[in-house]
Amino acid sequence: MYASNPDIAASALSPDTWPFSLELLPPQACLVGGAVRDALLGRRSEYLDLDFVLPVDAVETARKLANHYKAGFVLLDAGRQIARVVFKQATVDLAKQEGDSLESDLHRRDFTINAIAYNPHTGELIDPLQGIADIQTRTIRMVKAANLKDDPLRLLRGYRQAAQLNFAIEPETQAVMRRIAGLLGEIAAERVQVELGYLLKSAQGTPWLTAAWKDNLLQTWFPDATDQGLAQVAAIDQAAIVLEKTWQTLGVELATLISGKSASLFSLAKLASLLPSVPTAAEERLQSLKYSRAEIKVAVTTLKHLPRLLSYSSSGMSIREQYFLFQDVGSIFPALAVTSVAAGMPVDALTPLINRYLNPDDRVAHPKALITGNDLMRSLNLPAGQQIGKLLGEIQLAQAEGKISTPEEALDFAAQQSV
Repeated sequence: MYASNPDIAASALSPDTWPFSLELLPPQACLVGGAVRDALLGRRSEYLDLDFVLPVDAVETARKLANHYKAGFVLLDAGRQIARVVFKQATVDLAKQEGDSLESDLHRRDFTINAIAYNPHTGELIDPLQGIADIQTRTIRMVKAANLKDDPLRLLRGYRQAAQLNFAIEPETQAVMRRIAGLLGEIAAERVQVELGYLLKSAQGTPWLTAAWKDNLLQTWFPDATDQGLAQVAAIDQAAIVLEKTWQTLGVELATLISGKSASLFSLAKLASLLPSVPTAAEERLQSLKYSRAEIKVAVTTLKHLPRLLSYSSSGMSIREQYFLFQDVGSIFPALAVTSVAAGMPVDALTPLINRYLNPDDRVAHPKALITGNDLMRSLNLPAGQQIGKLLGEIQLAQAEGKISTPEEALDFAAQQSV
């Protein structure tokens, strides 16, 4: 049951790394879950995520910590006695143990590698399910099938942790996951989206995303996904590497999160590969998964304009065609670019567009307004209405094509168009 104390210096197992004093924790409080697992793996994080179980007084202890350090306090679950204390560089959850002992609590967890506890007062590791041995062999093994059925999201979490930790799923565990994969349809879409986000955010997650699909874990949420779509996800990983070698700024934009969400242009480009090719159907699918409007726009815009961009692979695009493409896709262009390369568009064919997009002064990709609607109404004595918007669009296009470059030329051009 007990393992020897590892070298805990500078790891999350060391109270010296915590934002509070060990003295404020009762003697039976134990650190559990991912923090223990990661410490045993030698994984470090600047931001600590600590989970403690206590036999009694979990919420009261959390309040005491929050009050003492003037930290944030959140009551997560009054019935199950779970509370959170939020520090600047750490989140600390305290929960009443489930069952009549720490061991019974550990037996209710998902995988053995997450069912290890550490008592910081005694320096003891409590490992009733041989999770340390599984860590050493880099194996994800279920505690028992009933625990996975109790919260089917644990199925997808197993594949996500395999990707993050570079572990393998133990064959019997994976067989059980396949058998009960249909239960994932009972899980709230928001929770599925979070786990999926981890698998999409880096190339490391792609093999396990593919494995999850082959094991039927994704069919409820992505019934339109295909072998070709999963191959496209892997191709996007490679295309991003190729593009970033030449255009580092493009790589930075691909990695940028959308509207404060966890999804980036890169992950949303891969997500689009799992969706139906018809944009309206893809939008409905993403709405059912509770993605935000901004995230849906990225994926749907990429799907909508991909065939159009691929059709120019060999023939090239006129200035007018380029202008309207940039007008339609805007800042979503990096997602479209990486998807088009993954779909077979030669990088050379895409290079002029990328260079335009990355040049803020480019008049085709980023046209500057030479005049305003008020200028048109005042100079040409025109009423407000659709004609003003149409003229402004024509002026921008003429500027992109090099026909005009000054406000005076823009007004003269508008006067000719309005005759």
